[in-house]
Amino acid sequence: MSAMLLISVVMGIAGAATPILIAALGELVVEKSGVLNLGVEGMMLIGAVTAFAVSVHTGSPALGCLAAMLAAALSSLIFAVLTLTLTANQVATGLALTIFGTGVSALAGAPYVGITTTRLGSIFPQALAEDPWLRVLFGHSPLVYLGLILTFGVWWFLARTRTGLVLRAVGEGDEAAHSIGYPVLKIRYLAILFGGAMAGLGGSYFSLVLTPMWAERLTAGRGWIAIALVVFASWRPAWVLAGAYLFGAVITLELQSKAAGFNAFAPEFLSSLPYLATIVVLAVISAGRRSAKTRAPACLGRPFRASA
Repeated sequence: MSAMLLISVVMGIAGAATPILIAALGELVVEKSGVLNLGVEGMMLIGAVTAFAVSVHTGSPALGCLAAMLAAALSSLIFAVLTLTLTANQVATGLALTIFGTGVSALAGAPYVGITTTRLGSIFPQALAEDPWLRVLFGHSPLVYLGLILTFGVWWFLARTRTGLVLRAVGEGDEAAHSIGYPVLKIRYLAILFGGAMAGLGGSYFSLVLTPMWAERLTAGRGWIAIALVVFASWRPAWVLAGAYLFGAVITLELQSKAAGFNAFAPEFLSSLPYLATIVVLAVISAGRRSAKTRAPACLGRPFRASA
């Protein structure tokens, strides 16, 4: 493998991993609070179309990213009200949120099909970002670096702050946390809003960085990979980072194989590699489900009704 090809592969892995990483970190915080939100894919699509539309009309990709976070957080609020206040089933509501996000993004994005917008470029000087060798460090989108910072931030928040400890306590024992005065529903509402904002930010990466244009179902199921990644990582931020880049490598392998004209396997098989990898990972985890369950938040997916 030539040096230039290797640099291209590394850049591709970082690009493919970043939206999964950001969305998975948000879902990790949500699940640590004891809530299971399967609507990540729908929120990513809402974020993607919002980011693109705002970027087109304002000419500012950064503003598009912020709008994506807000729109996805608002959509997650629907899930929060239904599951926390009205105690609806979390699995069914999360699936409904994905269906809702898919439909709304297709409807809202219809006028933007075939339009391009300004790509969210590097924050470093052009000489560094476009240098054949230095671009591996300085040529990435700001969201790539933000994803790394968020990984450390989520770890620090959960492991080193009192608020993070309270959130984990709510996820491990909501009744006990409520009995000593912690606002369980408020904490879970905030966690869900954070997860929605991260899903929206991950979705904006598709429409402003990877392909600065809009197409229906642009995220191509990456939200489901993000959910699986949280389980794969055993609810640990460092392993979320490693898993995201592992999936990024699988996705990049598929794209590089197609670009190189590798015809040993059917194109459909190569396209299915990321999802086959997801199934394999979940199967391996299920084989050791006893130890996996001990690491999962004890109240995950369980409705909470505050007692007097």
